[in-house]
Amino acid sequence: MANDYYQTLEIERNASDADIKKAYRRLALKYHPDRNPGDNGAEEKFKEINEAYACLSDPHKRSHYDQFGTTEDTGAGFGGFGDFSSSFGDIFEDVFGNIFGDFAGRQRTRPSKGADLRYDLEVNLKDAVFGAEKKIKIPKWENCSTCSGSGAKPGKGPTTCRTCGGTGQTKLQQGFFTIARTCGTCSGEGKIITDPCNKCRGQGKVRRERSISLKVPAGVDTGIRLKVSGEGEAGRNGGPNGDLYVVIHVEPHPFFKRKDNDLLCEVPISFVQAALGGEIEVPTIEGNEHIRIPAGTPSGRVFHLRGKGVPRLGGYGKGDQYVSVFIDVPKKLTQRQKELLMEFAEISGDDISKGFMDKIKEMFHTHYKEAK
Repeated sequence: MANDYYQTLEIERNASDADIKKAYRRLALKYHPDRNPGDNGAEEKFKEINEAYACLSDPHKRSHYDQFGTTEDTGAGFGGFGDFSSSFGDIFEDVFGNIFGDFAGRQRTRPSKGADLRYDLEVNLKDAVFGAEKKIKIPKWENCSTCSGSGAKPGKGPTTCRTCGGTGQTKLQQGFFTIARTCGTCSGEGKIITDPCNKCRGQGKVRRERSISLKVPAGVDTGIRLKVSGEGEAGRNGGPNGDLYVVIHVEPHPFFKRKDNDLLCEVPISFVQAALGGEIEVPTIEGNEHIRIPAGTPSGRVFHLRGKGVPRLGGYGKGDQYVSVFIDVPKKLTQRQKELLMEFAEISGDDISKGFMDKIKEMFHTHYKEAK
């Protein structure tokens, strides 16, 4: 023997099977003829690597080689590359495991989780503040109850695909490579349904509308997602169901505006209430509250009601309510009301006959005289 197989694979003599396979994979890819077209040296090196691996990967051949330093009388026939080429496809497949084909096949047949679903739910402000129990209906695919998801008639069951032998793949030998492809007969499933279920027509799943009870927690706001585990689409090949995500949309309220956990509102007061003060009744999300209006309250003043806002989602405490008052000017007055207002203006020294610009001019004139 011209070469030392261990030196050829660049490994120690006590190398494990895994080390041998790893070394072969690295060197085979490096010196493969397809990567080194026209390089006779690389081709010879590739032959030596394959010859070495064919020996050292076989426990019986490796033991004989380690003991006698030769592969003779082992039935290997290592006279040259031509003798080895007939078995190279099996060796290459063993090392590389049909990386793409086998992986794709396992991906198709192994259990996988079902798809997640989304549902958009509209709730009013009261439900968002206090929480609520909602019934929603979700259309989705579920495993057929008649065939338990197999797609075959009860008692029949799927049969192994004859084309691929149940592997879900067909293999094609092309030179040094073994190419695995998805079986066209069973679409990679490895099984054929000859007697399909009458209910699902062989699909294994049926479309069904499912009613779900959903608890909306207090404090939700628009955009909050609620997860309902296991209420998504049915899993594949025995895998778990997907999940359901409910996206909350809070409807606008005619009186309250929400800002985070606070509630804002505007309340009208009369001119008399603003001038003389008094007590008014203000709506809150929990009922009515009374607010004391001080005398001389201007339009736009904000009053603070602590703890009358929205609960903090998943936490403690509540937001507040802010009440903004504005003076409601009456659009129609009786003759007596007009007389009283005119009398008030006269007593106050407010000449309502003068226009706005006249008052501005008078103000500047007075200021100029005082400056002198």
